[in-house]
Amino acid sequence: MTVLTPTAPAAVALDKRISPLTTVRNTLTLTWRGLVQIRHNPMELLDLSIQPIMFVLLFAYVFGPPMAGSVEAYLPIVIPGIIAQNALFATMTTGFGLNVDITKGVFDRFRSLPIARTSPLAGRILADTVKQAWSMFVLLGMGMLIGFRIETNAFAVLAAFLLLLAFTLLVSWASVFIGLSVREPEKVQIFGFTIIFPLSFLSTAFIKLSPGTPDWLAFVMRNNPVTQLVEATRGLLLGGPVAAHAAIAIAWGIALAALFIPLSIWQFRRRV
Repeated sequence: MTVLTPTAPAAVALDKRISPLTTVRNTLTLTWRGLVQIRHNPMELLDLSIQPIMFVLLFAYVFGPPMAGSVEAYLPIVIPGIIAQNALFATMTTGFGLNVDITKGVFDRFRSLPIARTSPLAGRILADTVKQAWSMFVLLGMGMLIGFRIETNAFAVLAAFLLLLAFTLLVSWASVFIGLSVREPEKVQIFGFTIIFPLSFLSTAFIKLSPGTPDWLAFVMRNNPVTQLVEATRGLLLGGPVAAHAAIAIAWGIALAALFIPLSIWQFRRRV
């Protein structure tokens, strides 16, 4: 009589290494996931559209007459400023969304899949960058409906969009780090408003420097990265100096990214 002893199947060695091409493919797939969610949550698209429209109308019609004499005179000042400010505020949605995904366990499910570990992080950032482009388009379109006029050409407008997206893509790593560090999504918004509000209002986004500006305030406004971004955007949309302002703005963005990318990856590995 022969006794058969069951044996465990031989373990299959799995290659845990993910190729760069697979990483890119995973990232693009998760980017699409972040965008296709709008179809199931239309309110997100409304937020990206209605808030910019409200900002344009409120700033133009409430602050325009007392600050520039008329709405038409204020539009060349305020439209580039609102576009830059809105782009910066939009970076906070990246940290907010990451925090929500982590707290709800979405990243735990991603971790069980054979994908690159950094793909969910990069996919979220790229998806939010596309959403920012839509928001910028809505802002510019609304501004043109109420009287704002572009005085350059289509290539300059495209360059303005690319500059804004590049700057916010670099700065969004600060939002990523905050989103990975705090325990509640609401705290991401608190940090964002605490930082972005002073930066945007202590810049030339909504008012130009004048001889009556106190010296300390003029120094802050001139050396504010938001000022550099706004002035470069104005130059690309209306004509004027661009290269120096754009170079300084991108230098600020690179410096922030160099600081927060390693911190974000470190925090991501600790948290996820």
